Amino acid sequence: MIGFLEGELLEKNPTHILVKVGGVGYQVAISLTTFYALPEPPAPVALKIHTRLQDDALLLYGFTDPAEKELFLRLLNVPRIGARIALNILSGVSPEEFQEAVAQGDLKRLAAIPGVGKKSAERIILELKGQLPTTPPGRTLAKRDRARDDALSALVNLGYPRATAEKALDAAASQGAGNVEDLLRQSLKWLAK
Repeated sequence: MIGFLEGELLEKNPTHILVKVGGVGYQVAISLTTFYALPEPPAPVALKIHTRLQDDALLLYGFTDPAEKELFLRLLNVPRIGARIALNILSGVSPEEFQEAVAQGDLKRLAAIPGVGKKSAERIILELKGQLPTTPPGRTLAKRDRARDDALSALVNLGYPRATAEKALDAAASQGAGNVEDLLRQSLKWLAK
């Protein structure tokens, strides 16, 4: 599974980019938020990647912001919300605005995003209300602990459910684990119980 790409940005479009890595060009689907954060080609680029195998295609979704990738993954867990609609949502609102809209049950704000109607907005709020991380004042989701994000990604890639992996990381952090290796080691011990 591809989780990270670093290479040369060859092409940049509002819906996808082309990244050259080791002589191979990878087409990566992106949101408008990521599009605006990327430099003009040709330029070096590094992206967090979500890999999805669908029918006969290997699809890559790229993000410059770890909070945006986290939100994308949470949206994919909502029934009837696919990757295309999840990217539309990420193109229409920032992760912080989305979190606020869900917390306040703002159907109107979510339904205004192209591809998201009233029923989809209701489903998103029902599924995600109370499950999104809270952002303390003055601190954005993008500035969350990078070590925890990397450890969470590793545990999910190993096949653990996201909720279980988060509980294990909470247990590891309560025992003083701070870097990725310690978080993973302690989490795996907790999961083995």
